[in-house]
Amino acid sequence: MSTPAREAARAAVPRRRPLGAIYSGNARIVLLRGLIATKSSTWAVVVSGFFEPVFYLLAMGIGLGTYIGDVTLPGGETVTYAAYIAPALLAVSAMNGAVFDSTWNVFFKLRFSKLYRTMLTTPLGPLDVAGGEMAYAMLRGVAYAGGFLLVMQVLGLNGSWSALLALPAVVLIAFAFAAVGMAITSFMRTFQQMDWITFVMLPMFLFSATFYPITVYPEAIQWLVMALPLWHCVELVRGLTLGVMDGALLVHVGYLVAMVVLGVVVATRRLRALFQD
Repeated sequence: MSTPAREAARAAVPRRRPLGAIYSGNARIVLLRGLIATKSSTWAVVVSGFFEPVFYLLAMGIGLGTYIGDVTLPGGETVTYAAYIAPALLAVSAMNGAVFDSTWNVFFKLRFSKLYRTMLTTPLGPLDVAGGEMAYAMLRGVAYAGGFLLVMQVLGLNGSWSALLALPAVVLIAFAFAAVGMAITSFMRTFQQMDWITFVMLPMFLFSATFYPITVYPEAIQWLVMALPLWHCVELVRGLTLGVMDGALLVHVGYLVAMVVLGVVVATRRLRALFQD
């Protein structure tokens, strides 16, 4: 067989890819669709979500912090109350931005508009859909957190050069919550069930050492708080912005990486089970 004929025959044989059954390499199409939809209809809602943690910082950090005074860190250093809660609110910014889109928006597309059913009748696979939706949710979380980090810099609340590392940290935080949020939402069937997400998110926001040190709790409650994902996010970002660098940061990173892997795997399998099997 001549060389051109051999090459033509080789091209005619479909290439096997390790994830060929679930991934076509077009997750960016799902992301692009989300960006176009935001530009045309929901951009005002998206932008408004940035201001909530900023208001918390101004009201509690700058306002209430005047009466609270300084906070002593575990290493003995003291920082202003605003500098103490600002990293926590930075982590909350990344979490909220990612969760908004990976839960309620995904729920609507999954159960009402049937958008994913339509997508999966095209060459897109479940991992394309899950990856695109998570990337969009992650972008929103990173946009909120990036803007909040800039606010912290303007207000002089970043205490170390290592605050620069908080930016990749919030990318990981947003990815982790986007992945887990979409995975959990894939099991929800009614609006009442979706309310359970809010029921969990609010106390996690209030009690994950966001506004005061975890040492105020009894030891048993401390272990419960340390099991929450937001506590790991807060400790990771707080350590980076205040320059408290130790081995515990790697534990927090490992926790978030595990969330990413678990969320991507579960969300992909659920989409495949719901619409392809």
